[in-house]
Amino acid sequence: MSTKPRVSILMYHQVGAFAPMRAHRANYCDHRRFAAQMDLLARLGYRVLSLDAALAGLRGALPLPARAVVLTFDDAYDNFADYAWPVLERHGFPATVYAISGWLGRRAEWFAKDPGRPIPTLMSAERLRALHAAGLAIGSHTVDHLKLATLDPEAQRRQLIDSRAALEDVLGAPVRHLCYPFGSFERTTVQLAEDAGYQSATTCLRGSAEPGDHPLVLPRKAISFGDDRLGYWWKLAIKHAPKPALVDWRRRLAGAAASG
Repeated sequence: MSTKPRVSILMYHQVGAFAPMRAHRANYCDHRRFAAQMDLLARLGYRVLSLDAALAGLRGALPLPARAVVLTFDDAYDNFADYAWPVLERHGFPATVYAISGWLGRRAEWFAKDPGRPIPTLMSAERLRALHAAGLAIGSHTVDHLKLATLDPEAQRRQLIDSRAALEDVLGAPVRHLCYPFGSFERTTVQLAEDAGYQSATTCLRGSAEPGDHPLVLPRKAISFGDDRLGYWWKLAIKHAPKPALVDWRRRLAGAAASG
């Protein structure tokens, strides 16, 4: 019996050296564990695809390998360049970093709502441009890192359009991919993202991406501070049933397509 091809789109945030923690663990990955995770992908024969290649596979334009993985990094933290990028370059792995156009080179001040939590710095326009020239894909994480579903449609539209335009000015290249901050979106957001010209958008819905998924509602798997080699392999290899929120979105989007 054939198995439907799937893509594990992995969600990272910061990669670096961090003290042990109990809260916000999905926002951190120790750089030694990150290096071990990338080694594991290489040793076990996983195919690390660019988002563009994964999208082509999901829509049937290209065959999808049996062990397909996409690497995504939210917020464009400065420590990505110091810790993650050298490892990715060593393996020749493509990746996408989602940048917040209005916060380039600034501190991530939304961390301040959690007292005692270190406030990281985000990559500058110059550093982002240099990494893009070296082969890193850059996507949009909106202008201000706001929860889009809490905004009115016009405010959402401005966040989507203005961020794409600003990042394209920085990079001198098209920006085709989007990530919804905090995983916050609604059906209106999806339509506005399509209108703004994005070809994909990733979410915080948990599961593997499958053929038939809407390209602007792609699920991911969050990599957490506590994921050792076994935990990492478990997220990749085990065919978990999709989470209820993902099932619900698939039903809603299928229903909308059938009625429209």
